[in-house]
Order: sequence, then structure tokens, then C-alpha cells
Amino acid sequence: MTDRRVALVSGAAGGQGWAIVQRLRADGIAVAACDIRVDALAAAVAESGDADILPLSLDVTSEEQWAAAIDAVVERFGGLNALVNNAGILHRCPLENETSEQFEHLWRVNCLGAFQGMRAALPHLRVAAEPVIVNTCSTGALRPFPNHAAYGASKWALRGLTQVAAAELAPHRIRVNAVFPGPVATPMLDERIQQRLAASSPWQRLAEPGEIADAVAFLISPQASFMTGAEVTVDGGQSLQIG
Repeated sequence: MTDRRVALVSGAAGGQGWAIVQRLRADGIAVAACDIRVDALAAAVAESGDADILPLSLDVTSEEQWAAAIDAVVERFGGLNALVNNAGILHRCPLENETSEQFEHLWRVNCLGAFQGMRAALPHLRVAAEPVIVNTCSTGALRPFPNHAAYGASKWALRGLTQVAAAELAPHRIRVNAVFPGPVATPMLDERIQQRLAASSPWQRLAEPGEIADAVAFLISPQASFMTGAEVTVDGGQSLQIG
């Protein structure tokens, strides 16, 4: 077992995921950066020139790929201390037009993926120093947003899963927390939607990816050593609004 801290981040090729990778590296944590978009991820890692970022292909809906990713991390870095379930997809559709296939697809990526990641990582987290899991939830799991039936349901499910895991794993001293980002300035939101959401925000802007990454880094850090089951909202006051 290595003395250095090691984290696995899913959904690492996107703006928020890559910001988390970079932020953890700034704290000296070796990172396995995982994403289904492995070509874009490998290019970003190559450009960084950072030998302590390991790019891995990972479809979070695949139990087999999770097992392979965890094995690769442990083989490369000698262990695993932190799991960041950041992979997620967004889909908007009125309830009456939503399909069972699309509903299930969002649930598989946004909730089942985190479940499978936690199960695959648990044997290594149980023997790690300061083990921690951070799940990227959403303000969509704090309040209802119209036309977000599939997305909202998947994130509410992830919120519940996080709470159950925190309670169940507390005797093992494995901390499990969640971040709840509001709208973030990433390609997940097109320019028109970003402008609309920024205009309605109390701070008149969206979150920057690095602001979400800072919250994740805090939850992983020793400064959060007595926090488990916590829900850290990073939304510029979005969830405080009525209507």
C-alpha cells in the first residue's frame, strides 16, 4: 500500500470533471481520470504532461469496465483512497413525451454508475488511509425543475444512494458525501441556456467548473475528516429561489 493519496474521477473528460482532476493534482493526489470519451481525455492528459494522471476508458454503466478501471488504478498507483462519481448526463423533455428508454438511460449513467463504482472500489477503500467517496449530485435533487423528469429522478436517486452509503459505511470510517452544483458553465449547457440561467441567477452568472472542483477537493481533504452524509450545495443561491 502506497503512502500517497490516489483518487479515481469518473466523467473526467468534461469541463467539470477535468477541473476536478486538476484541482486534486494541485493537492498532490494522484488521479485516475476516467471517461467514455477516452480520446479527448487522453489528449488532455498528454497536453498536461502530468505522469500522475492516468487516463482510462470507462463506461460507468458497465460493471466489467469498473472492475478493470479499479484494477488499473491499483496496479499503477498502489491503492485507492478516494472515489469521485462525477459522470453524468443531462436530458430535458416534458413528462408526456419522455420515453422509458431515455428515462432508464439517465438512471443507469447518473445513479447506477455511481452504485457500481462504489461497489468496485469498496475492497480497496476499506484498507485505505482516509477513504472517501464524493458523488456529484445536482440542485435537481433539491427542488423540482419542469421538463427534467428523467434527470431529476436519477439525481434524487443518487442523493438517496449517497445517504444510505454514508450510513452503511460509517462503521468502516469511509466518508460518503455529495456536492450539489447548480448550473455550471460547461458544454453540457448550450450558450442560449447558459445565458438564460445566468440572467435568472441571484449572482447573475453560472458557476465555474473550478468552483465545483474546490468543493470536491474540500470533501476529500483532511479538513472534512468529520463530515459524512453531507450535502454541499454550490449554486450561487439558485435553490433559495421560489418558483
